[in-house]
Amino acid sequence: MPSVPSRLLPTVIKAMRRNRNYLDPVTARAHLTEVSLRPRPYGPPARLRRDVTVTLDRSGQWPIYTIAPISGTPHGSTVYVHGGGWVNEIVSQHWHLAAQIAAVAQTTVTVPIYPLVPFGTAGQVVPMIADLVRTNHDRYGTACIAGDSAGGQIALSAAITLRDEHALTLPRTVLISAALDLSLSNPEIDIVQPTDPWLAREGTRVFIDHWRRDLALDHPWVSPLAADLHGLGPLTVFIGTRDIIYPDTRLLVDKATAEGIEVDYHPGDGLLHVYPLTPTPEGRAARSIIVDRLRAPRPA
Repeated sequence: MPSVPSRLLPTVIKAMRRNRNYLDPVTARAHLTEVSLRPRPYGPPARLRRDVTVTLDRSGQWPIYTIAPISGTPHGSTVYVHGGGWVNEIVSQHWHLAAQIAAVAQTTVTVPIYPLVPFGTAGQVVPMIADLVRTNHDRYGTACIAGDSAGGQIALSAAITLRDEHALTLPRTVLISAALDLSLSNPEIDIVQPTDPWLAREGTRVFIDHWRRDLALDHPWVSPLAADLHGLGPLTVFIGTRDIIYPDTRLLVDKATAEGIEVDYHPGDGLLHVYPLTPTPEGRAARSIIVDRLRAPRPA
């Protein structure tokens, strides 16, 4: 049974109307206009962990932050791709997880501030995230990728791109409630939808249409579940059963396992979308697992 904080979260989400932008196309379009006119801040919180350093590189097309532990010698790297429905900016929960990974796993974490819809598209963002991971691989000796929700979609699409275009297999891809099939056509979504207090099809489709632009819904940069998964590195997968992404996540786990991929699967019974980012006992336990899986091996 979920903890008391996890059981209270649906009420909090509904009271704060956190789901309003996903419920219907009219509200989704209004939100898209609002964030286009008044972009949200994206920098790290003033009170991040004291045991990490944060640097900013603005030499490329996007701001790129790097978080590193202050003590010890970091090993390897992780690129963390934040979620937010391809339309919402990075928030404090993402920053705190990225900093925890850097400090506790003693690794370098790169956080790209990628362009959001209506300006950013899958065709633009996914290959550049793949290039960033490849750059980190060359610089730090190894590179993993992690992402939540929309960022999980980008992360898995980038891992597929690295396999196909650069013959690079990542040592670990961490997916937190990753969007996997942007057609949202899985009939089992209808079964889960009444229990999901956060996400809904109709509003989400507005953001998806901007994100995919001229790419087909089954393009690997849009719907990584449609791709051949053979040859990917190990996956760590988190999903709550009260999440409309849950049915597609089960398909991913089955498909990857059938293709011989190591899958470290963490379904949260009765839990919500991106539960590892929540201030709950289940969230804290999941974050500890994420840190452990992203701990780069030390040189012999």
